[in-house]
Amino acid sequence: MTTDNQQELFDVVNASDEVIGQATRGEVHRRGLMHRAVHIFVFNSAGGLYLQKRSQTKDRHPGCYDSSASGHQDAGEDADTCARRELREELGLEAGAALTRLFKFPACAETGWEHVTFYTWQTDAPPQPNPREIESGRFFTLAEVLRMIETEPGQFSPGFLKVLQKFGEQMGKG
Repeated sequence: MTTDNQQELFDVVNASDEVIGQATRGEVHRRGLMHRAVHIFVFNSAGGLYLQKRSQTKDRHPGCYDSSASGHQDAGEDADTCARRELREELGLEAGAALTRLFKFPACAETGWEHVTFYTWQTDAPPQPNPREIESGRFFTLAEVLRMIETEPGQFSPGFLKVLQKFGEQMGKG
């Protein structure tokens, strides 16, 4: 049984990420409607990337590794506010204005039809995973993550794999 609130209200958007209506989480997922989400990669000062292992009660990709924190934007909520809220709700961390917005990319099947705004943040504060949302989590080196993906890609959420690919493309441009 899922612990996700199926009655949460999301903005429904079109391919250009323009709001065209609102619907509940349950309806958005059931009908495959485009909506908005954020993903945050939390790094420590040693360069480790915190990955969460999603709770078995999540309605999408239970038990899979995912971004440090991620979540849907509520109806009317901007991405920056959502990112700070998700860090607080999922990891008990307060980022304040220190989040770095790196890019945004359009909805696709891998993200579950979410237009994703992506952030990074660095902290050495210990995450306090919310057990309703996260089974476990820890810092990994990027080399460890890439080896894990190579040997068993099914242990990662498709959205995380897409975000990681886009992150790698962005870092390659620098």
